[in-house]
Amino acid sequence: MLTNRINSLSESITIAITTLAQELKAEGKDILSFSAGEPDFDTPQVIKNAAIEAVNSGFTKYTAVDGIPALKEAIINKLKRDNNLTYAPNQVIVNNGAKHSLFNLFSATIQEGDEVIIPAPYWVTYPELVKYCGGSVVEIQTNDDTSFKITPQQLKNAISSKTKMLVLTTPSNPTGAVYSKNELIELGKVLEGTDIIVASDEMYEKLIYEGEFTSAAAVSDDMFKRTVTINGLSKSVAMTGWRFGYMAAADAALIKATKKLQSQSTSNINSITQLAAIPGLDGSADADIEMMREAFIERRNEAVELFNNVDGLSVLKPDGAFYLFVNIKEVSNDSLEFAKELLAKKGVAVVPGVGFGSEGYFRFSFATDIESIRTGIKRIDEFVQEMKA
Repeated sequence: MLTNRINSLSESITIAITTLAQELKAEGKDILSFSAGEPDFDTPQVIKNAAIEAVNSGFTKYTAVDGIPALKEAIINKLKRDNNLTYAPNQVIVNNGAKHSLFNLFSATIQEGDEVIIPAPYWVTYPELVKYCGGSVVEIQTNDDTSFKITPQQLKNAISSKTKMLVLTTPSNPTGAVYSKNELIELGKVLEGTDIIVASDEMYEKLIYEGEFTSAAAVSDDMFKRTVTINGLSKSVAMTGWRFGYMAAADAALIKATKKLQSQSTSNINSITQLAAIPGLDGSADADIEMMREAFIERRNEAVELFNNVDGLSVLKPDGAFYLFVNIKEVSNDSLEFAKELLAKKGVAVVPGVGFGSEGYFRFSFATDIESIRTGIKRIDEFVQEMKA
């Protein structure tokens, strides 16, 4: 009855673990969850006020499929101001979250026989969308020794005549790795002379703790022409439930194609979210963003120290995002079983690394209060020592 395409999909392991943790907590069990990729902060008031004004003014009707002009202007201005990227309105489209942006992009560009290069660890959705569109995933493995970043030589070795796209995530989910400008330049040189699209997921752009952020599309004219920049406001201003994402690309025909798909699927995104997103883009919420960033730095630093004091575990200090990718190879080679047992015995929810394409790790989100982090890591320490006993 169901198509092979839909049967090939796997449920998001992060959502599955988070849902299970919520169910156990609802049953009254003492559960600490570090599985969700969601800031624990509230959406800034300036954004809420814009939404309230949208409702009160009756801005509740259909809009243009690709976003209202004022919102697209705010996106264009943001990309110019923050990323040194210049786009016209027909090179930008607004979507129902960045996951929707990726779905539309992959649907419009990937077909049977195409290969998509995805560095691992990767966000769990990337390979599933590639498979859904009929493409094949070519993984490039990274680890602690490479700071979870691919090298130009690895990229060169992975390219074939079937390569359609390279997916880059900076800062990374799940590792927090950030590619420097020079690293992006060198990767871009490998792609010169090809027709390979670069899908650059920059959702965690505002959560940088070391160094500066550089957009992939900004490092050269060649990279600008081939790169599709995907971003949104879920992480930077805690708008996860509002469902706002966007794409920008030099190739206006590609954007037009995704608009055509969107016109026959979801149509425009929520009208109220569109007006609410503008202060999230124009600098009005910058103080809120900085407050969250500073809190994440404090949590990151303490969590890294605590984990590295656990006998049998180790973790690199991430340069961005709000995750730790904890190495458990000394104590387990089965991250799924590790995560299941940890939840059952200690009431701590983490996401197994196998779901991100990298066995021997788990992802720990520090987007929660510091006391929960301390208690959670203490329980993990107890669990690991019991395993080693």
